[in-house]
Amino acid sequence: MKQTSRSLIIFLLASAIALAMACAPKAMQADHASLVSAEVRAALRPVVESALEQTGQTTVYDPAYIKLTYPGGDLPIERGVCADVIVRAFRKGGVDLQKEVHEDMGRDFAAYPNRWGLKAPDANIDHRRVPNLMTYFKRHGKALPITERAKDYEPGDVVAWDLGGGLTHIGIVVNRRARDGERYYVVHNIGAGARLEDVLFTWRQIGHYRYF
Repeated sequence: MKQTSRSLIIFLLASAIALAMACAPKAMQADHASLVSAEVRAALRPVVESALEQTGQTTVYDPAYIKLTYPGGDLPIERGVCADVIVRAFRKGGVDLQKEVHEDMGRDFAAYPNRWGLKAPDANIDHRRVPNLMTYFKRHGKALPITERAKDYEPGDVVAWDLGGGLTHIGIVVNRRARDGERYYVVHNIGAGARLEDVLFTWRQIGHYRYF
């Protein structure tokens, strides 16, 4: 019951933010035809391409607790949360964050946030929580400085934000940007499915990571 109530609260908060985003200036929402594509390293290409493909596949924000297969478990592609964008993209790059996070939590469970009342790792949900992904990346030396300079953020970088009210968010930088802009766009799911948007500096950043 506690898990269900928390999921409902997160869903309602995300839905409210998604509604606000839908009413945001069009400059924030990507017009694919107007964007410039940058070349990326071969090893990174499937990761970025997966993130972009998700914008046409994942249309629903779904924070529900679901029993997953392990490893390689996933929700139906049309559903997910912000962390699922990262997990799906990384899998195309050969990294299964469900497995990696689960095993790392098994090695040192106390190193991870204890916000959900768990007493042991849970491979169904741990990798779908932003604070856990942040902890995993930091523990494995993937954290980079948080700056206000667009040039410090490259395609494939993962960025985490504080939305306020105890709600965190995460997205992945891709190789698309406006013809007259310096910032790369981000693929994220904040309540209305995976979207490609100019939101790199929209919220207060609390994490910047480069894995590949």
